[in-house]
Formats: sequence, C-alpha cells, structure tokens
Amino acid sequence: MKVLITGFDPFGGEKINPALEAVKAMKDNIAGAEIIKLEIPTVFRKSVEKISAAIEAHNPDIVISIGQAGGRFDITPERVAINMDDARIKDNDGKQPIDEVIENDGASAYFSNLPIKAMVKHMKENGIPSSVSNTAGTFVCNHVMYGILYMVDKKYPNIRGGFIHVPFIPSQVLDKKNTPSMSVNDITKGLELAVEAAVLNSNDIKEVGGAVC
Repeated sequence: MKVLITGFDPFGGEKINPALEAVKAMKDNIAGAEIIKLEIPTVFRKSVEKISAAIEAHNPDIVISIGQAGGRFDITPERVAINMDDARIKDNDGKQPIDEVIENDGASAYFSNLPIKAMVKHMKENGIPSSVSNTAGTFVCNHVMYGILYMVDKKYPNIRGGFIHVPFIPSQVLDKKNTPSMSVNDITKGLELAVEAAVLNSNDIKEVGGAVC
C-alpha cells in the first residue's frame, strides 16, 4: 500500500508551515504502507496540479493533504470540502478568487472517504488532541481537499482521500497572545497515528464526533 502525504509551504506572512515540517518528519513506512511525501504550493490550481502529477507518478492508495489552521487547539481531520473558492487573503502567487466555483462539473460538496472518526479516536487514545472538523474553510486547503475528492470522483474511484488541519507550532505564537499551539513532534506523532488508522480501517467507525455549532 502507498500513502501520498502533502504539506503546504508557508503562507500568510508566516516563516514556517507546521504542516510541511510535520510531513517531512514522518516515518517512511507506517503500518506496512509506504509513505510518499510531497511539498505543495499554497496556490490555487497549482497545488492540485502538483498532487495530480504525483498520483500519476506513484499510484497511491490513499492521498491525504495536511494544512495549517492557526487558532485550532487540536489535529482535525476534515469531513467535507465545498465547491467554492472565497479567499480572505491572497495565495502565494497573489491570487485571491472570490465566490468562484472550483469545478463546474463537480458536486456542490464532497465528503472525505477516509475513516475520519477512527483516525480521531486513534490519536486521542495515544495522547494527541484531535476532533472531527466540519469546515475546511474556503482558502487553498479546501481547494486542495475538493480537488483530491474531485479526482477520486471523476478518475480514481479506488483512491481514498481527504484533508487534515493542524495547529500552529509554539514558535509561531510568540507574538499571538492566547493562541493555541502544538509541538512539531506531537503533530508528527498525530499524523502518523492518523495514517495508521486510515491504513488499518477500510471503513469508518460509528461514534459521537459531531458538533453543536
């Protein structure tokens, strides 16, 4: 089995992206699966194009993209991506799409086909704060998650794919009062546990993991 894991380069004025740093630190083999690591640009379209090329080159069974969600306390596998780009800030190429459909022939939304609740449970049981997230935002993270699941829908029905958001690391919050963070080591451990759960669980578990609002 092969698992393609992607991490974004820094964006939004940050000098580091915890997603990329954790991906680079992950083991090369998890639960018998080969881990293929890929850096992608925080750029609309180009990010998905790079993932598409990697899928063609490596033929992975699972594709998971990792992104930074500053302000979150825990590691959050995403449930759903929407067919909409609505950028609050410019991407790393200076593009800022507003209220733009990602794919005209795509569904309004795609749900992750990863075992997200099993992934959350496995992380929490091993000491890593985690929860299911029901919004991947409307920036490049959502764009990439949607792009992966669009490819699954249209071209790669045997691939399982999705997205995980991770918090800031401590060095990023030194001047951000009362902003949560998590160490790179814990983020890396959490991602390895999430991948392990994805490899070992072809179907998700049924467990409370929703949100009131």
